[in-house]
Amino acid sequence: MGRGAGLITACHLWPVTAQCGAPVRAVPDATTNARKIRMASIYKKPVFVRDPATGERVKGKSKKWWGRFRDVDDREKRVPLAVDRAAAQAMLAEYVRRVERQKVGLIEPTDEHRKKPIAQHVADYEKYLRAKANEPRYIALAVGRLKTLLAGCKFKTISQIKASGVANWLRHRREANAFGKATSNDYLVAAKAFCNWLVRDGRLGQNPLAHLQRLNTETDVRRKRRVLTQEELDLLIAAAEKSKGRLGRMRGADRAIVYRLAAFTGLRAQEIASMTPRSFALDADPPTVTVDACYSKHRRKDVLPLADDLCRRLRTYLAQREKAHRGGDERLWPGKWYRKAGEILQRDLAAARAAWLKDAKTPAECTRREASDLLRDVDAAGQVVDFHSLRHGFITHLVMANVPPKVAQALARHSTITLTMDRYTHLGMGDLVEAVGRLAGLCNDVLTERTLPNSR
Repeated sequence: MGRGAGLITACHLWPVTAQCGAPVRAVPDATTNARKIRMASIYKKPVFVRDPATGERVKGKSKKWWGRFRDVDDREKRVPLAVDRAAAQAMLAEYVRRVERQKVGLIEPTDEHRKKPIAQHVADYEKYLRAKANEPRYIALAVGRLKTLLAGCKFKTISQIKASGVANWLRHRREANAFGKATSNDYLVAAKAFCNWLVRDGRLGQNPLAHLQRLNTETDVRRKRRVLTQEELDLLIAAAEKSKGRLGRMRGADRAIVYRLAAFTGLRAQEIASMTPRSFALDADPPTVTVDACYSKHRRKDVLPLADDLCRRLRTYLAQREKAHRGGDERLWPGKWYRKAGEILQRDLAAARAAWLKDAKTPAECTRREASDLLRDVDAAGQVVDFHSLRHGFITHLVMANVPPKVAQALARHSTITLTMDRYTHLGMGDLVEAVGRLAGLCNDVLTERTLPNSR
């Protein structure tokens, strides 16, 4: 078989010619099957169009020429070219030339990706996240932040991604009070995750944002949570139980049991919203509540113990719900209320404060209560109470109860002990004074023991 035997002879296929007019064709080696040899060709792609005369769909040919060639990994590639035949041949010849240069190492494999519009990479990255079965809400949030950052930095291709550009854009947004340090870190994490994927997928040689570090959110007072005291929690739950209106499609009794569940288990709002009667094993030893892996933040099934008092209240609540013909496997607290859980809690908190102020016995007591921060959603120091404050309170109370740090970390379901002890533990001056008092007592005991021998 001659060297020309590999030519494609199908209709509307033309061999690509270089500038000198010689055809670009594959050259067989000793291990190549001649039937598999294919040269780069252009062709008209079959398409279906509607006949304006009859209105019927008829088979036609594309306006543009298409090119067929084999890449550096010997995979067949088909790409759209141009309407003009000569231009299409020149474009395909450039594709072939790039493949040959890649084979001898003159072009890096990432060079082709660097020239693509960055929107194509973002679309591929989104498909990758969906293939990992990530939560749709997380994907939308991460990709949305990524697109906002890339558009703000005016990056058109991935080769334009620079650490200085990202850092400057984030700084300008913080200075404009568009967001705080915590949100700035979220945008940076989204961008770095995207660049890490580009490197793993062979689209970038290295992550240009690798050295950028997250900011210390402890110095940002934009959103400092505070923990409800036991008195505040009791008044909040009582106000919810007395409420006759619905918030987030939930009755007052529903909100009250949700607050109890969050305060005594540390469960997040979205985790609670996913629960059904089967989530609770109230007759087990010990009684437990289960969070399915698809709703847990760290994507693992969580089984948490329940306190006796909470277990008793849950048993009563579920029994009343079953009597109301609302049993079964449907969600106990359905809907998207968890997205506005903070606002819902703050409205119940305001109702609790109003009732507390009204309950003052004397004008002087009323004046004192009005000046107090008790049951305020934002106190004088700017600290905020929202639904997640219940989780903070759960962890703080564990620490104050002298629970071992590793046990507190396990109940909080945190990846590190630092997160449990630093971010989620809130200690007041009273706690510090009590700790110093214990130390003083210990010092006195030690001094007494040391002076005893001398007193003999």
